Amino acid sequence: MKLTWLGHSGFRLEIEQAVILIDPWLTGNPVFPEDKRAEALAGATHILLTHGHGDHSADTLALAKELQVPVVGIYDIVSHWEAHDGIDGVGFNKGGTVDLGGAKVTMVPAVHSSSISGPTGPIYAGAESGYMIAGEGHTIYLSGDTCISAEMQWMGEYFKPDIGILSAGGHFTMDMRAAAWAAQKYFDFKTVIPCHYRTFPLLEQSAAALVEALPNVQVIEPEVMAPITL
Repeated sequence: MKLTWLGHSGFRLEIEQAVILIDPWLTGNPVFPEDKRAEALAGATHILLTHGHGDHSADTLALAKELQVPVVGIYDIVSHWEAHDGIDGVGFNKGGTVDLGGAKVTMVPAVHSSSISGPTGPIYAGAESGYMIAGEGHTIYLSGDTCISAEMQWMGEYFKPDIGILSAGGHFTMDMRAAAWAAQKYFDFKTVIPCHYRTFPLLEQSAAALVEALPNVQVIEPEVMAPITL
């Protein structure tokens, strides 16, 4: 299994027979190198979306059409795009599981908000979500944008993820200390990878607090377009 950070909350996940682009915001992303675009997109089979905010979804429609791959995510926005924008989609909802090239992806709760930009203001885009992604002997908890939530208790007990990809930049989501507290309280991760940080000065720039708080966990500070083998 190979995971490559695309900056912010975007990842390229190579798992089983799938190459999944997670929240692939490339255009205008200040930490994504444009000359790596082709490399980031090569062989993609699916786009997995956590919610509608532009720093996660802005490139979704264009990439779905360019790459001829389905968008996978909350039913409301995916079905709307299927009907009005001519893309292929896999729309589902919390508790549901879909098979993406052999990887089993279950939608789970997150606590945030979700909208897309409209001509007169924000438009409802379905509920925000996270995912449990199972394959190749691992289960990854992709938190999506979220704060600490009591929902994490049953998710940790039921799915038993060994890898956590956690939003941890603060201001809009958990910060590093909160993400570490949630990891200790609700999960038994072997590996934690922070995201939604370093993109803007408003967000946390270092994962040092996460590393310090989780001495028995492998905390990997990702580098953009540097593959991580898991």
